[in-house]
Amino acid sequence: MLNKENVLEVLKDVIYFPKGDNIVALNMVENLMVNETGVRFDLIVEHLDDPKNDIMVNAAKRTLTDVFGEINVDVKVKEQETSLSKVKHIIAVASGKGGVGKSTVAANLAVALARANQRVGLIDADIYGPSVPMMFGAEDEQPACFEKDGKAVMVPLERFGIKLLSIGCFVDPERPLIWRGPMATSALNQLMNDTLWGELDWMVVDMPPGTGDIQLTLAQQYKVTGAIIVTTPQKVAFADVLRAANMFKEEALQIPIYGLVENMAYFTPSDMPDKKYYIFGKETGQQFADQLGVPLLGQIPIVEKIAECGDNGTPLALDADSPVTKAFDKIAHSVLNSKL
Repeated sequence: MLNKENVLEVLKDVIYFPKGDNIVALNMVENLMVNETGVRFDLIVEHLDDPKNDIMVNAAKRTLTDVFGEINVDVKVKEQETSLSKVKHIIAVASGKGGVGKSTVAANLAVALARANQRVGLIDADIYGPSVPMMFGAEDEQPACFEKDGKAVMVPLERFGIKLLSIGCFVDPERPLIWRGPMATSALNQLMNDTLWGELDWMVVDMPPGTGDIQLTLAQQYKVTGAIIVTTPQKVAFADVLRAANMFKEEALQIPIYGLVENMAYFTPSDMPDKKYYIFGKETGQQFADQLGVPLLGQIPIVEKIAECGDNGTPLALDADSPVTKAFDKIAHSVLNSKL
């Protein structure tokens, strides 16, 4: 008999393989309407442009007509409303290894984008070494939390016009996080999905170094617009840079790369802002970018104030006269005008 109960029972045979369950159990069937001539429902998906959507629609139609005969089956695909639904672009800031200033780049890039009149969010996904709270002077703050639709949601902190959130807001900064991979990825998903991000032009994600669970989770579960790779000038760093870049080119990830940022490219004394001392080697950043086949987005100088500002919770890119700010403004401009 053609009725709602029987239709839902039949639709349980339609499996959404990425999550290993049927579309009814996953709450992907909404607004089901059944009459004597046909069936109509909305199929709720994560991304409208996912080719797997057509597979599920065809499977649902075929399954229903196999059981109920030649009935009319009308399926409308709708995108799931999530906390990231109004985020236009997600950009991952990554590195092959730690100690290259990746978090400094992520924090100051977020500031530079905000200076360009963009609505910006910043997620500290470096689960094992969160540093964003210190860089933005938010070490002693926790986000507000309240219940919405029976679910606990967080309100991100705000600094300098940027919405930000970090696992560092919830853990003792003096104790190490001894977590297995699934716990770390669960923490990332909470930061991404259980937060009221609102309307953002850019979500900057400060990634942990290397190629691990967090990188895979971000790439496979979220629609990442592109990635920025951070390196230092030493040639010994290139092997790690190459691994990081190739990770994003893997078939399972396939995230475009905006380009390479060379941090600590040269030293500029505060009393001689036009001087450049290439203490770690000259033009290696451009050589790295050429070998990777990506643009060199910018070269970040070493200046005396960059570490001091990070430690004091005021990213140096807030200082309009700093050569660091000019470098990050150039990177932000390149990102905004990228054709990815």
